[in-house]
This record gives sequence, C-alpha cells and structure tokens, in this order.
Amino acid sequence: MRDKMTPMERASALAKGKDVDRLPCNPNIANGVARIYGCKISDFNTSGKAIAESQIAAYRRFGMDGVRVFTDLYVWAEAMGAELVLPEDNTADLLKPALEDVKDIGKLKVANPYKDGRLPVFIEAMKYLVDAIGKEVPCSGGIVGPFSNAFFLIGVDKMTRLLLKNPEAVHKLCKISLENCIEYTKVIIENGLTPTISEPLASCTVVNPKHFREFCAPYLKELVRFIKSKGSGCTLHICGNTKKIWNDVGSMAEDGVTGFSMDNVVSLAECSRTIGDKMKILGNVDPSGIMYAGTRNDIRNAVVEAVEEGYNTPKGYVVMSGCSLPVETPFENIQTMMDTVREIGYPVNVEKLEKMKVK
Repeated sequence: MRDKMTPMERASALAKGKDVDRLPCNPNIANGVARIYGCKISDFNTSGKAIAESQIAAYRRFGMDGVRVFTDLYVWAEAMGAELVLPEDNTADLLKPALEDVKDIGKLKVANPYKDGRLPVFIEAMKYLVDAIGKEVPCSGGIVGPFSNAFFLIGVDKMTRLLLKNPEAVHKLCKISLENCIEYTKVIIENGLTPTISEPLASCTVVNPKHFREFCAPYLKELVRFIKSKGSGCTLHICGNTKKIWNDVGSMAEDGVTGFSMDNVVSLAECSRTIGDKMKILGNVDPSGIMYAGTRNDIRNAVVEAVEEGYNTPKGYVVMSGCSLPVETPFENIQTMMDTVREIGYPVNVEKLEKMKVK
C-alpha cells in the first residue's frame, strides 16, 4: 500500500483543513535506523552523514511522517563535561556526570555547538538531512530539556537528593542547562529543523508534580518561549505517567508547545480530552510489549485502538509509539504500523475501525 501524499504535503494540507490520504504516523524508530541503513550505532558518534543517511534509509523504507537528528539523552551533558560509555553497537550511557560536587556548579560552561563533544557531528547531520529530504518530509532536531539535562550534569541520585535538600543548587543547575539548551536550539532552527524536546526525568514516575512545577516548568517554558520567538513551534515528550501534569503541559501551548508526545502507560483518550484542544497529541502504542514483542495482529489492534482514542483530537493527532522503539524492533512490525494507518485512511470511519480489529 503506497501513500498518495508526501509527509510535507500531508502536514500542509492538515494545517489548512484540507483532505489528506491518512493520519500522520511516526513509529519513532530511534537508533534502530542504524539497522536499516546497515551501520553500527557507534558510527553515529563520529559521522553526521551516518546519522542522516540512516534516517533517510528509514524514511525511504517506511514513509513515516518525520525524521529526527537524535541519538541519546547524554549528548548535551557530555558537551558540558560528562563522561559516557559509548558501546560499539548500542546506545550511549552516562558513566560520570560533569560535576562531583555542587560547589563546582560555577565551573560549568555552556557548550559551543560547533566545537564541543559530539554536537558538531549533529550539526553535520542536520545540514545533510535537510539538503537531502527537507522539502519532502518534516525534519526535527531533538534536544534533552533543561531539567533532565541538569540531572545528567550532577548525577541522577544526587539531583534527586538536591530536590529535597538544596533547591538553590537545583535552580543553578537548571539555569545553566537552559542556557546550553538555548544555544543548541538556535542551531536547530537556523538549519531549518523543528526542535523536539525530551524531558524524561520530568515524569511523575520520577518526580512529584510539585517539583515539576518548581524546578522544571519555569525553565522549560523559557526554552519554549525562545523557540517561539524564532518563529518555530516544538513538540514535547515526557516519559512515564504524566496525568497529574497534563494541565501544566497544556498551559504551555501559550508559550509555544504545539504537540505533546505521551507514553503508553497513560490514557490517550483522557489526555486528548484534557489538553487536545490546546495542542496536537502524539502516541501512544506500547514500544516494547507491542511494537517489539507483539505479533502483527497485536500491532494492528493497538494502532486501531490508538486511532479510536485520538483521531478526533481538536488540534490533531499523530499515530506514534509511546517512546523510542527498541533497537532490534522487527522491520515487519514497523511496516505493520504504517500499513495499518494507511488502511485506516482519512477521514477516519469508526465503523471501519471496528471491522479492522482482529479478534
């Protein structure tokens, strides 16, 4: 089954309220794109071309509605002094945070995107990607938000304690983290991509809503307002349970958040009812239990159910996994997600959805 529109044509038509061939769909393949292109994930550490060509290969194979320059959560902390484990063929992980002691916060410096860490590699990837397919498919540049990046500067355990014992230090870390985010976001926008912000540690699974409002939201809003001032919108992803902060997220529509990407552990329908009149909703098919480990029928049913819950979101809906897919997610499972969305078509017919379910 083939698409009748390019992703850019589809996005433009939806924005104008015109007819389209199907709902937008982005499986969120993440570093699994290396398997499609045929390189090692470690190649992403040194080659912007490898990052871009892997995204292009995934797009050419599946026709998803977006490509993104993003490899792991620690790129920005690394550029500020953190040390990472860089496996030969898997995703990077944090080895040592940038700081050992909060007394050294003043020594932190905002990274230069053109010189520090792997950031220059990502800039190379942005330019390559936009030049190659930027007129055909929306291209985005991922960044970890100020709050989550602050965790990686001092270490997750220490930051968790600081939230309770030293709020002043938390604010200092978030402030310099914000400055770092702004510098990188400038580069994303200047190169013609749309920023996507990931704030995994803002989840209510990790911190309580009070801490989200005190330590995360102010800096996140400032970053989003900066993006808006440059003429761009942005999508926000927060992992885990976010129900208690949905209204907080919804209020960020005024600041410039245009889409909220949600995890599979919360109700898509409920989220849509709560903030779908303020921003687009993206999600939330289970990336591991369904997309990685499920059968084709499991995936088909999960996609149909997600569409049932999200298709009439006032600001729009994108079929997506609840988080990044595991690297070894079978290609046929990704294809099943895309083909199910194509079969559903647009406008969505509820009776057709019911008939599509595999009993």
